[in-house]
Amino acid sequence: MLLEATALTKRFGGVVAVNAVDLAIAEGRVFGLIGPNGAGKTTLINLISGHFRPDGGAIRFAGADVTRLRPDQLARRGVARTFQAIRLFKGLTVLENVLVGRYVLSRPDVLASLIPFRDPARTERAAARGLLGRVGLSTRTEALAGELAYGDQRRLEIARALAAQPRLLILDEPAAGMNPTESAVLSELLRALAAEGIAVILIEHDVRLVMGASERVAVLNFGRKIAEGTPAEIQADPVVREAYLGAADDA
Repeated sequence: MLLEATALTKRFGGVVAVNAVDLAIAEGRVFGLIGPNGAGKTTLINLISGHFRPDGGAIRFAGADVTRLRPDQLARRGVARTFQAIRLFKGLTVLENVLVGRYVLSRPDVLASLIPFRDPARTERAAARGLLGRVGLSTRTEALAGELAYGDQRRLEIARALAAQPRLLILDEPAAGMNPTESAVLSELLRALAAEGIAVILIEHDVRLVMGASERVAVLNFGRKIAEGTPAEIQADPVVREAYLGAADDA
């Protein structure tokens, strides 16, 4: 397995946000994560991506213990993510935002990472344009990121995350602001990424997207994993149906 989380636990005061959760995710698979508001999904991926330190449990990535690593250290090992709250550099162009995704791997100072834009390598620009083409933004390369529609900003975040050449891509609400046609294109992209060997963790309130794109799905409720299986198994599980299917996602 590429990623193995064992008994992950996170507390905030007296609240157990993530309670002894186990996950195992293989390369080249889309893994869906669903649950009602406050289920702990975003907290769980914050643990996996190094933004929170667990109070219990362990995380292994590519065979190594990464439980205590920082987000930048995990990024260099091949973990990239997007966020519920969009975190683009809105004063930079669409192309420059994707280039940042490349340079932050080698430069911990984001401001320093902007220096190469004076004369970035032609190959870097070509790679960035290729990624923008994959997410449907090939005609917006010189637009400022802050000028994009909300759904397009979501797609730009995905392109920037892919610029880091991840082995594991974590997407938190990537379809927010997208219409059904755009969501269908996103589903195709996720399956294509999996076919290239990238593991994807997908948190999304659009259950149809999760079930259509994922090979396995886990369900959280009150910080615990209450089910895991194929999309068909999850949809047929009476415990899952009682706890959550078609409800709003958490923060």
